[in-house]
Amino acid sequence: MLPFDIREYQERLQKTKERMAEKNMEVLLVTDPANMNYLTGYDAWSFYVHQMVIIIIDEPQPIWIGRYMDANGARIKTWIYDENIISYPDYYVHSEVYHPMTFIGEILQQIGHGNRRVGVEMDNYYFTAKAFMKLQEALPNAVFQSGDLLVNWVRIVKSDQEIEYMTKAAAIADNAMTHGVENVRIGNRENDAAAHIVYHQITGTEDYGGEYTSIVPMIPSGKNTGIPHLTWSDRPFEEGDSTIIELAGCYQRYHVPLARTVSIGTPDDRLARLTPIVQEGIQAVLEAAKPGATCSDMEEAWRKSISRYGIEKEARLGYSVGLGYPPDWGEHTASLRRGDTTVLEENMTFHLIPALWFDHYGLELSETLRITKDGCKTFSNYPRELVVQHPFLLNQQSGEIS
Repeated sequence: MLPFDIREYQERLQKTKERMAEKNMEVLLVTDPANMNYLTGYDAWSFYVHQMVIIIIDEPQPIWIGRYMDANGARIKTWIYDENIISYPDYYVHSEVYHPMTFIGEILQQIGHGNRRVGVEMDNYYFTAKAFMKLQEALPNAVFQSGDLLVNWVRIVKSDQEIEYMTKAAAIADNAMTHGVENVRIGNRENDAAAHIVYHQITGTEDYGGEYTSIVPMIPSGKNTGIPHLTWSDRPFEEGDSTIIELAGCYQRYHVPLARTVSIGTPDDRLARLTPIVQEGIQAVLEAAKPGATCSDMEEAWRKSISRYGIEKEARLGYSVGLGYPPDWGEHTASLRRGDTTVLEENMTFHLIPALWFDHYGLELSETLRITKDGCKTFSNYPRELVVQHPFLLNQQSGEIS
């Protein structure tokens, strides 16, 4: 069963074609699995081989092309007619002699689209320089142009159904954060906390399960909290440590990220001082987020708030978020940073993560938000604060245990 009504997929396809027409593009080769999912519903761990959805501006149905063994998945996971599901033989997979883009080019030639204006997602993780070279060889009469982010920008305003899925993802994130925080204590290691997080990301809630996330949990502790994007190690937690937990809940491939900082025992003075500054800055951003404002306006609200304390942040504050596959849950479109003039609209969704990293410590408090009719609303119900965790697990009968 598809996660959305077929009419919603058709509306997405039509919006994509309208953007193609604006660029005088006749064919679009979609290789980002999130965009493939968005347009067709296709969802499988098959993005490690070449695959794509082809949008032809004057054809009513997309075409799915992928590996032979994945074709049945496309038949049950998409709204595409069977005749538009085309597969290449397995000898094309990881071969130095044959390449799937040669096969795809031949298909486009056979169906009469080999000499059209063809858009390609040139700058994504799933389309290589060799893939483009092979396409050019197979389609010598095509006029290639960039199709980068064309579908991504269609995705930026969510439907009510998408918002519902993100609401469920938020509940999963809150639950995973609760169990992750509970396991940041003496006697455990970073990987122990990560294991509890992943377990609850997948078990979800009593009402619905979760899915694998596009980014694994990030759990640096101690001095490593000053370094972004670390995952976990087998380092034991120590009393006095601070630990950053950044994770997400995922439902129907829709993500709601969430980050919190945990102190094992009494917080470091630096964290105690920084936390209210960051909380104040986040509140300023949330108050600035409303339809008609811009991403740059949100960044300016943050900058004005923290500048009163002599703090500057060079990196962006956040980004558009939603549907995603590894290695990222961001949509690669709007960013919360100075100069981004993207105008906010109702049901845009962003991960606001004004993290601060210094030489030997860091602080992260993040929220995923949606733009509402007259402002914004955060998805998470997890307290927006520095979490102070007792160093030991408390046993009701016999006191502290490690």
